[in-house]
Amino acid sequence: MFTTPQEVEDAFYEAFARADLDAMMAVWSEDDEVMCVHPGAPRVVGLAAVRDSWQQLFSNGARLEISISHPVESTGTMIAIHSVLEHVQIKGDSDLHSPIVATNVFMRGPLGWRMVAHHASPTPEMSPHSDPNAPLIVH
Repeated sequence: MFTTPQEVEDAFYEAFARADLDAMMAVWSEDDEVMCVHPGAPRVVGLAAVRDSWQQLFSNGARLEISISHPVESTGTMIAIHSVLEHVQIKGDSDLHSPIVATNVFMRGPLGWRMVAHHASPTPEMSPHSDPNAPLIVH
């Protein structure tokens, strides 16, 4: 049982980095209205579809190193929203990649806090020295 949204988020990213499907699904609410959007992929809705999406992602065998930065959090008594930058690196790949913007939504229920939504989107290519908090200007 997760007692805080941060515990859920920590377990989510640990499961993600280990490509551990059982640990990944342990963070998700058992409510069928859960949803997930992987970068560049369509939205999937429902626990079975979310599970299938993670199973497909983990099946490629890549081992990932994931770090999180620039959290922005809003937490109430029953819901919490976290926006973070995900820095994802494939082990053995020395190329620097732009961070991914992710929004994680958590709800508190009878079994404690659980994830109900994860939405991850690519950011525009940035140099390693760019300020990820700078406003994005689109022309």
